[in-house]
Amino acid sequence: MATAELILKQGRIATGDPHRPRVDAVAIQDGRFRAVGTEAEVMAWKGADTRVIDLGGRTVIPGLIDSHIHTIRGGLNYNLELRWDGVPSLADALRRLRAQAQRTPPPQWVRVVGGWNEFQFAEKRLPTLEELNAAAPETPVFVLYLYGLALLNGAALRAVGYTKDTPNPPGGEIQRDKQGHPTGLLIARPNASILYSTLAKGPRLSYEDQVNSTRHFMRELNRLGLTSVIDAGGGFQNYPDDYRVIEELHAQGLLTVRIAYNLFTQKPQGELEDFRRWTATTTPGQGDAFYRLNGAGEMLVFSAADFEDFLEPRPDLPATLEDELEAVVRHLAEHRWPFRLHATYDESITRFLDVFERVNRDVPFQGLKWWFDHAETISPRNLERTRALGGGIAIQNRMSFQGEHFLARYGAEAAAHAPPIRGMLELGIPVGAGTDATRVSSYNPWVSLYWLVTGTTVGGQALRPPTQRMSREEALRLYTEGSAWFSGEEKDKGRIAEGRLADLAVLSGDYFSVPEEEIKHLESVLTLVDGKVVHGSGGFAPLAPPLPPVSPGWSPVTLGGRGASAAGPAPSGHAHVHAHPHPHPHPHGSLLTGPWDRGCDCFVF
Repeated sequence: MATAELILKQGRIATGDPHRPRVDAVAIQDGRFRAVGTEAEVMAWKGADTRVIDLGGRTVIPGLIDSHIHTIRGGLNYNLELRWDGVPSLADALRRLRAQAQRTPPPQWVRVVGGWNEFQFAEKRLPTLEELNAAAPETPVFVLYLYGLALLNGAALRAVGYTKDTPNPPGGEIQRDKQGHPTGLLIARPNASILYSTLAKGPRLSYEDQVNSTRHFMRELNRLGLTSVIDAGGGFQNYPDDYRVIEELHAQGLLTVRIAYNLFTQKPQGELEDFRRWTATTTPGQGDAFYRLNGAGEMLVFSAADFEDFLEPRPDLPATLEDELEAVVRHLAEHRWPFRLHATYDESITRFLDVFERVNRDVPFQGLKWWFDHAETISPRNLERTRALGGGIAIQNRMSFQGEHFLARYGAEAAAHAPPIRGMLELGIPVGAGTDATRVSSYNPWVSLYWLVTGTTVGGQALRPPTQRMSREEALRLYTEGSAWFSGEEKDKGRIAEGRLADLAVLSGDYFSVPEEEIKHLESVLTLVDGKVVHGSGGFAPLAPPLPPVSPGWSPVTLGGRGASAAGPAPSGHAHVHAHPHPHPHPHGSLLTGPWDRGCDCFVF
């Protein structure tokens, strides 16, 4: 009988397999689960060189899969960004900003980009421009707020060159004082181009620091139990130039997160040209289990971009949408390229489906994977149409951060079904969960799982009634096997089962029994990808491979770990390791993801 490289025993292992939902132990060989069962069954695989890890009764889940995240872009910028995820007060957030401003060298900026909102703060408000200028009188500061606003201090206005004579760009507003001078507030009306184009004016990291940044970001995702992602591309992320870092890490065997990536069109009016070039030179599935091309999207044509900004009324999309979208979708269907499309509003989705049905009559979609992303206000009728075309829907917890604004604009009944996940599942539509991090939402999957289970925002606003919430088991399935469908890997990922890829997370607490408020504070104490340890903390820390120190040295990631950790101190318990653990401790570069404050009143900007 063959022997295993690694055995995990004494665990409470939730397999995700309905035929054997709970086991005690697993054996791993060549990156796959070879035995899953009782300790006696699995220990039969032990050989002289087998490493055995005693989990001390901890809960184990399949590795989490984020079906919509911007990991490649996030990795390039992770070491640049000051995270306010979970910071409990505005006063604390400003203290962190002030400290970072003092250590950030010219011409670099302090950037706060996504993962927070004012409802998490005890003060229940945004920072003022005066507060930003007082905290950083000389260092440029850029604070992004959802898809709606950006706050720039005086130094940042000087750095980007916005003056009294700078015209408003299409779709955006530079707020001005009575004399016509920019105040520092940028407003997305109706889209976020002004926010992202301004952010893109800031200095980038050197290539070497981008490599370091990406490695630290992947380790941060591993800390939270993520083992796979589907990267949705993103604006100002150019292919292939901005993929060099991730491709180098892949070539060196240094990826610790499996990445399936979608190609996001580069510029307005050049969308079909982009996809013609890409279909001629690349093929979906090209790559391997760690890094592979997944298809097209989430942007297919710029005229179909209905980015949600619940601070503003829903925008009407241009009349050119149908012709432009049809040309691209027809081309993709003819070349059998899977595709995804950003779609927030039902009014937009109706027009998208009109196009898809027209193409389908000529080029049948049957067997072609495609899906909508987000779909917060999709109607029952359009759910039926999506199912009829064989589509899926990737949902995210964007309402965790924008729910109060949605509630104020559209009311409680609409908020209770935004998005209508229960209706999707009842129709048998494939559904996968994710975050859409990092520019609005946090990349923390446990904040998303908390929202799925409780229907509650990060500020404590209950949006979804019990009938529209997920059980813990349902929510976890959306984050594992459900998400695996979107990369065509549902037979390889999403369960702890014999023959499947050996990706798993050992949790800091029991997800299935902790009080609901503790779900968002969970993390992984031991994460395996391909049967190899990629993260460990507490008693498992010696098993984790070391990371190089964070660079540059002034990076916000070096401010001092996570502060008040989202998960709190590591739970007590045994983590006995047999054989020869790695001798180096894991120097993490994680950031504050502390407790989310509850309770808020609705805020209207």
